[in-house]
Amino acid sequence: MDAVSYTAQWMAAARAEESEREDALFVDPFARDLAAPRGFELIERYAGGGLLPFISIRTRFLDDAIKDVLAESGIQQVVLIAAGMDTRAFRLDWPDGIELYEVDHALLIAEKRRRLDALGAEPRVDRREVSADLTQEWLPDLEAAGFDRDRPTLWVAEALTFFLTEEQAAGLLRLLASASAPGSHLAFDILGRALLRSPFSKRFLDTLAADGTPWIFGTDEPEEFLTANGWKTTDLREPGQPGAGEGRWPYDVQPRDRRGANRLWLIRAEVVKS
Repeated sequence: MDAVSYTAQWMAAARAEESEREDALFVDPFARDLAAPRGFELIERYAGGGLLPFISIRTRFLDDAIKDVLAESGIQQVVLIAAGMDTRAFRLDWPDGIELYEVDHALLIAEKRRRLDALGAEPRVDRREVSADLTQEWLPDLEAAGFDRDRPTLWVAEALTFFLTEEQAAGLLRLLASASAPGSHLAFDILGRALLRSPFSKRFLDTLAADGTPWIFGTDEPEEFLTANGWKTTDLREPGQPGAGEGRWPYDVQPRDRRGANRLWLIRAEVVKS
């Protein structure tokens, strides 16, 4: 697999370690098998970043976002963009009638399928794999799998925008908005700019870049960024706040008006249609 796929295994390893804690924010019984062996090697390699707790907090935030949005909205199609080694199809409880689309490149999907089949894992939802190159036009592949842009959608983009340029991240949000019926929602995460140049994260970021997976983009104005690209923020939190790993984030949550603070944003948004 390529470097991006190994990053997916790194995040699976982090989920495996979280799942084995007594105070686990979630339990992913498949993560250890999906991560091994490369994911655990990367846990050691990237340990200096100090950001492993964020993976756990983000996972729980997005788990809750999925449950809440589906319960509140009646949405029946969910799209995981760059799904990686995500196992929500297998570990969450889903309402009846949900279609879950997992979009990623073909080699990663095949490796994930091989590992899950070996475990005898059975999805708890109508799960549909979509092999697509996200750097190219991929909506036709999604529609070929049954996606209907005339129905409201919940889009989930976990650990994706970091790896994009600002232009690419904005283009992704506009693309999702264009394919969204009224009432569609988005759940995702994004960096603050300061983290990309902070001494706190330099070693970690340098290692990511050396491995071919640099973090590139962040914003200190996430609400404005979303508004400019077709979305209205409905929930924005930082790690350590209530509903976002309160008590589990090892750093102080900084006041919003403190300039230059290292930030990671967890976001829910709704599409804006004229």
